Amino acid sequence: MGKLVSTLFVSLDGVYQAPGGPQEDTRDGFTQGGWSFPYADDDFGRFISDVFGRAGAFLLGRRTYDIFSGYWPKVTDSADPVAGPLNSLPKYVASATLTDPAWAGTTVLGGDLAKEVAAVKERTDGEVQVHGSGALVRSLWDLGVLDTLHLLTFPVVLGAGRRLLTEGITPKALRDSGGIVTSTGVSIQSYDLLGAPEYGEFGLPEDAEAAG
Repeated sequence: MGKLVSTLFVSLDGVYQAPGGPQEDTRDGFTQGGWSFPYADDDFGRFISDVFGRAGAFLLGRRTYDIFSGYWPKVTDSADPVAGPLNSLPKYVASATLTDPAWAGTTVLGGDLAKEVAAVKERTDGEVQVHGSGALVRSLWDLGVLDTLHLLTFPVVLGAGRRLLTEGITPKALRDSGGIVTSTGVSIQSYDLLGAPEYGEFGLPEDAEAAG
């Protein structure tokens, strides 16, 4: 059985976007696309190669799927660490409107997302990976089917853009499962999603309570 894993790039103020250029996603007048590019280095490249090397299938939101399908099929080198897995492994896209995907190996999930994702995980060896697809990640988070989150936090504040963890998201506890900081200051942390958070309080020391 596979594990559902999300990899997302975020700024220090929580804005998420794939590592594309200025024109990749200009919704709501966003003009700062390409902000992650200056931070690419060998550490970053090794991490991304390692992630794609563990893939057994991909699950994408419609917008990310459209961006990927417009680019990666044109990269025909099967040895490319990103294009190879993306072009050869099963791809699933969560969409209520896509009916005839042109990218080979694509299946559309348009029904009960929790049940369909559980079935994909059941028949997949390795990781079912979600790249980008922030709205989909929030849905998977709320449904309780997301297992691991790789969060790459870049040392930049954008002040505008789409946030990943918005108000109203389901509260969850997470367990850190490892991470690094790259030579350019990108904090790459991996978290396993647990259940609901635990709560408590910091009380006064016993002698302070007695003195009061």
